[in-house]
Amino acid sequence: MESVKLFGTWSSPSSKRVEIALKLKGVEYEYVEEDLQNKSPDLLKYNPIHKKVPILLHNGKPIVESLLIVEYIDETWPGPAILPSDPYDRAMARFWAKFLDEKCWPAMKKAWLSTGEEQEKANEEANEALMFLENELKGKKFFGGDTIGLVDIAANLIALWYGINEELSGLIQQPLTKDKFPNLCEWVDEYTNCSFVKENLPPTDKLAQLYMARIQADKASAQ
Repeated sequence: MESVKLFGTWSSPSSKRVEIALKLKGVEYEYVEEDLQNKSPDLLKYNPIHKKVPILLHNGKPIVESLLIVEYIDETWPGPAILPSDPYDRAMARFWAKFLDEKCWPAMKKAWLSTGEEQEKANEEANEALMFLENELKGKKFFGGDTIGLVDIAANLIALWYGINEELSGLIQQPLTKDKFPNLCEWVDEYTNCSFVKENLPPTDKLAQLYMARIQADKASAQ
């Protein structure tokens, strides 16, 4: 009998990537909530290098790193395709997923946590990164076209963050607005209202409280 177990945390966009991919494919799995302040022996056993979630355990074999896990899910189980079949389109999907992790998210985080002139510069970098995504969505419902794919799942962080925009307004710069980024904002609405995405989104108020505490702590430690 097939065994599928996911180690994650409720607030982690990376964990949510894997959950959404599993839901999209219709894969039954056991979920294990991890406390990253008190990591379990299983977490340390199955991901001894990075010691973080998510971890997918498939028939006793661990797979780590969220984007790699999503690709593994796509290749292992039948159902709606997450990556395109065309080699060029697959390469482009991987490019944009990597862009989100290596360019977009770091720029947004820097804009949140910096102050003064540094914050202005960081906000420009975040706006520039988001504008690339805005242009990529022109004329499309999702990044891959009419259905949710790898880049949409990779952009989970933007969808989650946009939902707590107002709650964080006193703490961070807000580069994502409907005036500046109509395509991205429309994408957020489409993505978060998909049934298998919506049922896996964390509570907005609880997520906002967590992010507030983290941002305040990061700013305090930087002073």
